Amino acid sequence: MNILLLGSGGREHAFAWKMSQSSRCTKLFIAPGNAGTSLCGTNVELAINDFKGIKQFCIDKQIEMVIVGPEEPLVNGISDFFSKDAATKHIPVIGPSKAGARLEGSKAFAKAFMQRYNIPTAAYKEFNTENYEEGVAYLQSHNLPIVLKADGLAAGKGVIICQNHVEAIAEFELMIQQAKFGEAGKKVVVEDFLTGIELSVFILTDGKNYVLLPEAKDYKRAEEGDKGLNTGGMGAISPVPFADEVFMQKVTNQVINPTINGLKQEQIDYTGFIFFGLIKVGDEPFVIEYNCRMGDPETEVVLPRLKNDLVALFEATAAQRLHEVKLETDIRQAVTIVAVSGGYPGEYEKGLPIDGLDLVQEDDAFVFHSGTKQEEDKTVTNGGRVLAVTSFGNSLPKAVEKSKSILDIVQFDGMHFRSDIGYEFY
Repeated sequence: MNILLLGSGGREHAFAWKMSQSSRCTKLFIAPGNAGTSLCGTNVELAINDFKGIKQFCIDKQIEMVIVGPEEPLVNGISDFFSKDAATKHIPVIGPSKAGARLEGSKAFAKAFMQRYNIPTAAYKEFNTENYEEGVAYLQSHNLPIVLKADGLAAGKGVIICQNHVEAIAEFELMIQQAKFGEAGKKVVVEDFLTGIELSVFILTDGKNYVLLPEAKDYKRAEEGDKGLNTGGMGAISPVPFADEVFMQKVTNQVINPTINGLKQEQIDYTGFIFFGLIKVGDEPFVIEYNCRMGDPETEVVLPRLKNDLVALFEATAAQRLHEVKLETDIRQAVTIVAVSGGYPGEYEKGLPIDGLDLVQEDDAFVFHSGTKQEEDKTVTNGGRVLAVTSFGNSLPKAVEKSKSILDIVQFDGMHFRSDIGYEFY
């Protein structure tokens, strides 16, 4: 079948790499893609929110399935756009409806949903311009630290953890009164701070059934030892040592099943991935957030562990046959280390040549492109997070060492990476 994949990051390169291995995939197009995805299929100059352009491309190229990588087109309703148009309604879209994508698109909606279905999460209240003064009073008496979340999509920057009341009130004012995050922050969710260790759990659902994918733990801070600024993700590991059978059974019973049942009960059309951002508090799982797509860089560590044909898995999803599928997973440790541009997550240069990509010959290691592009015969940097190197090993330290050894070969000026991914489990 002819498939269109939307997106341009490391997540999309991992998807493209995995789908291109399938005998079910005739032609793979990636819009807009990056230098890495061009090795797996054909990159297309299409913006991810240009629904009319995407529709026309699908008609012209006889596309039989659309896979949506990032959250923005889902929150903007691309699945509904396809299903309601006579010319495209026969094309399955792997990604939830606009109503389903509200799990990520609105923090307030997600928190209320969790509350309705008794899904464990931090206590919260929501505020906007109408009850702003009430919010200030609430913050003044709140226990520290205080978590402020912009309600809408804020490019991963909409969560602020405040260590004192003055900072919390100042940030609250910036978000609601001065539109620090634009429309996304006009409504603010104030949450209790939870202490524990985080992990990411993923399912693929057809709206009735689901399969549980390998879990992962990502590392957001820019510097060793989880210090420095927050980033989009500096690396990830899978499996996660503390996510044993007992803990994962709690996740299934207390988080996943109530979420699926809640979506069914509210008649919300949901076909695609649900990413549960969890925190283990004591021995109990709590939901920090939902995402309506796979994570990045978690996809780069999860998909290499998946032995199933990904296109066949998507076909089963579209046909509501996931109950017939059994997932097979590589039991070895996988580690992803992200190489970023110097200065990231602040200002950084683009257009720097990347050397050594053609020298990587490892069977159990993969280089996924994130912020790259092709300029004539040269691959150059085109973003803050540039490459994600995933390696297998019989232990966590061995997998880390293998990824680091590849980053000794692949180089660009100012390259930075964390050498301690998974450090707390050594």
